[in-house]
Amino acid sequence: MSVKVENTENKNEVKLEITVDAKVFDEGIVKVYNKNAKYFNIPGFRKGKAPMNIVERYYGASIFYEDAFQDVASIAYDEAIKSEKIEVASRPEIDVVQMEKGKDLIFTAVVAIKPEVKLGKYKGISLEKTEVKVTDKDVEEELNHMAEHNSRMVTVTDRAAKDGDVAVIDYTGTVDGIEFEGGKAENYELTLGSNTFIPGFEAQVVGMKTEETKDINVKFPEEYFSKDLAGKDAIFKVVLHEIKQKELPKIDDEFVKDVSEFDTIAELKADIKAKKEKQNEERSKAELEEKAVRAVAEISEVEIPNGMVELELDNMQEDMNRRLSYQGISFEQYLQMLGKTVADFRKESVEPAKDSIKMRLVLEAVYNDAKIEVSDEEVETKLKELAQSYGRKEEELKNNEDLINSIKVNIKSEKGIALIVDNAKIKVVEPKAEKEEKTEKKATAKKTTKKTAEKEEKTEKKTTKKSTKK
Repeated sequence: MSVKVENTENKNEVKLEITVDAKVFDEGIVKVYNKNAKYFNIPGFRKGKAPMNIVERYYGASIFYEDAFQDVASIAYDEAIKSEKIEVASRPEIDVVQMEKGKDLIFTAVVAIKPEVKLGKYKGISLEKTEVKVTDKDVEEELNHMAEHNSRMVTVTDRAAKDGDVAVIDYTGTVDGIEFEGGKAENYELTLGSNTFIPGFEAQVVGMKTEETKDINVKFPEEYFSKDLAGKDAIFKVVLHEIKQKELPKIDDEFVKDVSEFDTIAELKADIKAKKEKQNEERSKAELEEKAVRAVAEISEVEIPNGMVELELDNMQEDMNRRLSYQGISFEQYLQMLGKTVADFRKESVEPAKDSIKMRLVLEAVYNDAKIEVSDEEVETKLKELAQSYGRKEEELKNNEDLINSIKVNIKSEKGIALIVDNAKIKVVEPKAEKEEKTEKKATAKKTTKKTAEKEEKTEKKTTKKSTKK
C-alpha cells in the first residue's frame, strides 16, 4: 500500500491518494464471494454452489466490487491515517479512481484535519463564581416534595372537579361529526391544570360532577403535530367517572421515620441542608469550570473547518435521537411537533456546534502547552472505576486502546481546567435572583422607613399645632 498526501485549496483540509495492491483487492473479492455464495441461484447449479467465475459471468464482473471496496478501503484508510500521523477531524469524502479485478485499487479521501489554535493567555483570567446559599425555605420545599412523593389519592364525592384533581374520564373526540384516530379513551386519568391536553379541554372538565356527561368544544392548535387535525374545531364527549384528590401526610417525626433513616424532623432537615449545600457547590464548581474554558476560548483564535462542524452536527443529532428514544419519541416526531425539519435543526445548531468544538480545541491546546501528563496509576484508577460501574473485568478494559486514549484525554482535560481555575482571579457573587430579591427587600424597607418617618413628622406637626392653640 502507498499513500500520497496533499493540501487542498481549503485550509485545514488534506487529500489522501491511497493505492492498495491488486492482490489485496482480489483477496477481498474472494472473501465477499465466500460470504455471499449461498445466496446466488444460477441455472444449472444448486443454490449457493456456482463457482465464482460463473457468478461473475452471470451477474457481471463488478458484482463483488462494492462490498470488497468497503472492506479493503476502510482498513487501508485507517492504516494511511496512522502511518501519516494525520489528526482527522471529519468523515472522509471518498472518490474511487481505479477499481478493477487484477489491478491496484486506487481511491482518494478528502478529510478535515484538526486546526491549529492560537492560544490566548490562560493564566490570571478573571472569573465570577456564583455562591448559592441553602435557606430554610429550600429545606421546607424539599420536605414538601417528600410529602408529595408519599401522598395518596383519595376519591372525592361531595364536590365538583377542580384544578389539581385527577379526573377519571371516558372521552370520544369528533371533527365534523367523524371520530378521529387517537381521540378516544376509557378511564383515562387526567390531572386538571397540567395542560397535557388540547388548550381549553381541562378548563371545561373543571366544575363537572361524578357521572356527569358533557360535550367539550376545543380547537386544535395551528401547529399541532397531526396535520389532519391542526387548526380544526373538535367536540369531545366526556363522561366523568371519578374525582381524586391528593392527600398529603402530616410532616412530623413519625413521617420522618417512615421515609428516611432519621428519627426527628431536625435530623432530616440537617441532612437535607447538607446535601443541598453539596449539590450547590458541585453545580457552582461545574459552572465555574465552564466559564473558565469559555473565557480562554474567547481570547483564543481557531479556524474550524466545515467538515468538523458537520461531524459535530451529526453527533448532536445522534445524541438528541438517543435521548428522545428514552422518552418514547423519535427524532422525526420531535421535529414534527416543533414544525421543523432536520435541515432547520442542523442550521440552528451550527453556532452551538462551533462553540463546543472551539472550547474542546482550546482546552486541548491548554493541556498541551502546559505539558500536562497522565500517569499509569491515574489510568488504572479510572479503569477500576469503570469496571465497577459497568460490571466488567478490568483486564478486558485494559485491552481497549480507544478507551485508554479516551481516559487519558479526559484526565488531561480535567487537569487543564483545574490549571485555568487555580490560576484565575475569582470573585464570589450571589445568584441574580437572590441579589434582586435582596435589592427589592431593601427598597421595600427603605419605602417603609420613609413612610413611617413621614407619618411621624405629620403626627408631630399636629401635636405642635394643638399645643400652640392651647
